[in-house]
Amino acid sequence: MRSWPEDRVAFGGDYNPEQWPRNTWTDDIELMRRAQVSFVTLGVFSWSWLEPAKGEYEFDWLDEIMDRLAEADIAVDLATGTATPPPWFSLAHPQVLPVDHDGHTLWAGSRQAWCPSSPVYREYALALTTQLAQRFHEHPALAMWHVSNEYACHNLPCYCDTCAGAFRVWAERRYGDLERLNDAWGTAFWSQRYTAWEQILPPRRTTSFANPTHQLDYHRFGSDTLLDFFRAEKQVLGTLSPGVPVTTNFMTTTAFRLLDYHQWAPHQDVVSTDHYLLESLPDPRAELSFSADLTRGIAGGRPWLLMEHSTSAVNWQPVNRAKAPGQTLRDSLVHVARGADTLGFFQWRQSLSGSEEFHSALVPHAGPDSARFREVCALGEVAERFGELVGSTVEARVALLWDYQAGWAANGPAMPSQLLDYPLTGRLLHAALRRRGVTSDIVHPSADLAAYDLIVVPTLYLVSDEHAQAISHAAEAGAHVLVTMFSGIADGDDHVRLGGYPGAFRDLLGVRVEEFFPLPEGETVALDAGVAGRGGGEGRIWSEDLYAVDAEVTHRYASGPLRSRPAATRRVVGSGTASYLSTLPDEESLDGLLGDLLEAAGVTPAAVVPPGVEVVRRRSGERSWLFLVNDTDEPQQVAVTGHDLVSDTAVSGSHTLAPGGVAVVREG
Repeated sequence: MRSWPEDRVAFGGDYNPEQWPRNTWTDDIELMRRAQVSFVTLGVFSWSWLEPAKGEYEFDWLDEIMDRLAEADIAVDLATGTATPPPWFSLAHPQVLPVDHDGHTLWAGSRQAWCPSSPVYREYALALTTQLAQRFHEHPALAMWHVSNEYACHNLPCYCDTCAGAFRVWAERRYGDLERLNDAWGTAFWSQRYTAWEQILPPRRTTSFANPTHQLDYHRFGSDTLLDFFRAEKQVLGTLSPGVPVTTNFMTTTAFRLLDYHQWAPHQDVVSTDHYLLESLPDPRAELSFSADLTRGIAGGRPWLLMEHSTSAVNWQPVNRAKAPGQTLRDSLVHVARGADTLGFFQWRQSLSGSEEFHSALVPHAGPDSARFREVCALGEVAERFGELVGSTVEARVALLWDYQAGWAANGPAMPSQLLDYPLTGRLLHAALRRRGVTSDIVHPSADLAAYDLIVVPTLYLVSDEHAQAISHAAEAGAHVLVTMFSGIADGDDHVRLGGYPGAFRDLLGVRVEEFFPLPEGETVALDAGVAGRGGGEGRIWSEDLYAVDAEVTHRYASGPLRSRPAATRRVVGSGTASYLSTLPDEESLDGLLGDLLEAAGVTPAAVVPPGVEVVRRRSGERSWLFLVNDTDEPQQVAVTGHDLVSDTAVSGSHTLAPGGVAVVREG
């Protein structure tokens, strides 16, 4: 057993030697040394090689590659191999195959072809985990255990009969009796009252809209079920391989929302995640920064592991764009800027065949004599120089609240507008802060808010009384709070709070909304210049019939059915303020609104930089490092003094960032 690399930002990725002949393994180790790879993840999809028949284990090949990696001083994040069963298992136990919303069985032939509730699958998975833990606990290459892989990516939700039975058990444990369940689910509507537990089924395809709380609880059930599965494997590892840290790779991109990672994080010895650029978004790189800040928030502000991202193109989007020269380095360092102490990629060597043969890798199809591999080697050199900042934390005075369960409820059936997708408002506000050089921690509403000067509450549709009160107390204590449309609407059972929107935040904000006026796609409403008089703008997607009961009106609607009605308000609360925004303004207007709030809160950028330069600061005691990322096509000049760890050169007074260039300056 060895320690995780701490003298550098750990650098490496998913390694699948079983896909290659043994003579390739020698070349792999040599190239890993050349690229300064310090860790690999082994065995993620190796079950069929580890157990080719029931109870017949073949570990010789894994012994050999583990020994070779130990000799090369490369740490191993060893997977339990339980992400996907071999064909013999699916043939012997077809009842384990998952079932989709329409009742169709999802057959083997891809990955994750197993029901999350299956006791049979758990039995076999724990048996394999036991064998691996017993055999490799003392191995000198082992530094971390990697349980399963990307939970819920393909097999959740499952609607099979096994899940139906498990859901009934979960519901009875949650509610205790049917009367409480009927009340929570609002089953008086549409004659849905349950009189026996066996009547409860998953929210399968039905004639019309599903019951919203039934559907919300099925999300909770799915997340809880897989978390319980993870904990079962972790318990085996803790018993048979004590002292070795355990993780599983999250997917904190905003496109994935099936698990409540805030509930999963306390069960990880270290939080790790996968991230891939979402090219369908208007600004994929802004989402990258959002995801990194979200991962740091899930990790409680502690450094985290980037287990997977890509050197270049992926293979699963409609058009899979290659990354520009230098972008592998640039994207990687944005993750490090926002808290990652490990840079992992999928995968080491690009596959010859299979479903991901056109997914990029550290060693591309073109081989080591390629521009991409030279960039990989450059990144390895930089990662080695970053040892001094490992363990440092990211500086942030702004909190942006994020709750997976609020998102499940907000995107439930029969909502006022499908255009108001839960992550949208948060991403837009985060991007506006990023443009201003302001870093935000993306945290759960239960987080300690005392350290933040500005608290942003985007579309927090579902919120508990406790969390709403904590936000109010933060404002009274001096924080400036911004709440956006469609927040505070429902309680934990997804029951609407009566008396006018925004429900839980009505008293804090001093406003009352009587009716929503969502906007059709492409339609906008004009906004007036506001009290700051900086010129008008426009709102999109959403508007509300807002009344300022005990608040100052800062902006009004200037067109549409709500013309002259309030669009945004502000209220003094204790030694802080509480502002409300009832629409999604255009980029310039949103920047101006946040600028006013940041000024009032005394929050300044990490550094003064030109437009298009992303800036973040990490700090450890008296030492600090300024990350500068040029997202423009022109050279940019930044005032800074210190030592640039990327170019390994001194910086005195100012630093020129090349187009698409990156600098990490140890300040002082």
